[in-house]
Amino acid sequence: MKETRNNYDLEERTAKLGENSILFCKKIKENSVSRPMISQFVRSATSIGANYMEANAASSKKDFRNKIHICKKESQETKHWLRMISICEPDKKEEARNLWKECQELTLIFGKIISSLKA
Repeated sequence: MKETRNNYDLEERTAKLGENSILFCKKIKENSVSRPMISQFVRSATSIGANYMEANAASSKKDFRNKIHICKKESQETKHWLRMISICEPDKKEEARNLWKECQELTLIFGKIISSLKA
């Protein structure tokens, strides 16, 4: 995964994850097994950024926290689909692993934001 200019710019980071996920899926040969996994993966990976954008436009602290919580859940779901795709497409395992690492970092960041809001 390419580093963004500002590794702390979550809006850019989540958008890049979505873009890289789409490009990754374009390399996967579609069949009856991979098609639903690709669909689920793309939806969860791209929704992280969409929910982060919504969080930034939140109308209240509670709304912000809820949207960030959704970002964390979508990151975790995306990791699951990457694991399944790695089984389905073993030759894509390394690229999937790089995407998985970015999702893991985002999961931890969103978790820290949530815990900081509770404090």
